[in-house]
Amino acid sequence: MPSLKRFLISVAVAAVIAGPASASAPERWDEVGRSDIPLYYYQGMTHDEAGNRYFTGIHVGLYRTDAALNETGRNDDVIPPEVHLREQYNHVGDPSYYGGKVYLPLECYYPPAGNTCKTGAIGVADAGTLEMEHYVKLDPTEIKKAMWCEVSPDGQLLWTQEGDDLLAYSMSDMTASHAAPDNTAVRAVRKLVGAVPESGITGATFVGNRLFVAGQSDHGGVISSIDLLTGESKVEKAVAYIGESEGLDDDFDLKGDADQLPGSLHYMVLPYNQEALYERRHQLWCITSSGGKDRSCSDYCFGCLSRAASPGGVTREENGVRPRLRSAA
Repeated sequence: MPSLKRFLISVAVAAVIAGPASASAPERWDEVGRSDIPLYYYQGMTHDEAGNRYFTGIHVGLYRTDAALNETGRNDDVIPPEVHLREQYNHVGDPSYYGGKVYLPLECYYPPAGNTCKTGAIGVADAGTLEMEHYVKLDPTEIKKAMWCEVSPDGQLLWTQEGDDLLAYSMSDMTASHAAPDNTAVRAVRKLVGAVPESGITGATFVGNRLFVAGQSDHGGVISSIDLLTGESKVEKAVAYIGESEGLDDDFDLKGDADQLPGSLHYMVLPYNQEALYERRHQLWCITSSGGKDRSCSDYCFGCLSRAASPGGVTREENGVRPRLRSAA
């Protein structure tokens, strides 16, 4: 098992964000912790009801850790050889967990040509063995690749994107009875045109009924939330850093009602150094809502300081990563 060097920063928390849209200002979240994770935990993450974390990366691996980031399982290539050969898939994006399965967005990416196969699929892996059991092709007339996926809290829909649009697929179509190559590609059952925020989507997670998404701007990362009834989005948090936005996860469902209790977002960032070269590490940032600094931090952010320790806010520069950390007013 790899050893994990922990780099921790703590600040105070802001106001609760969950459930229906509100008119409050977007600065409602604050960073409370940061942990270095292995570089091969690269693309994205999700979690199960016991608090285990599942990471994908660098390109085709699937890894499991406990809540303290101690690795408990690994599969360095979760895509079976015959699927590599048949479909040419060589990339697993930000995953999702539901009902003992890890759902894996699949695509092919061969630089400099890019997406050469022009198809996407959802792989379904067993959370215990970390082996892919089957995969379901997505109709290429609707979508050309699957970069991320997220299962709705009720387990009915699996969301992803094509261009600026959000697509939802029925979870009943993700079963082995629809598995490729013996079955035809499945079609989306919902489409929200133009619902992808301007900053794009690199990872997603549900907080209550809103889909929270991570994206990239010229100044760092942007976390937005989307109302899936209307397709309208709003910025929840802008995070300044030099690096690349990756996966997004949360722990609200581990704490009870996401509309009532505090919880944390877990945001994966790949730092660059001053020459814009990748660091040999990845970072997991913890951004929490009001009332959650003790419980959220101690359980899932791997150590926190009290608000009194940083009453005026904190700024730190580390290897070209320049997070701006502010305590609540």
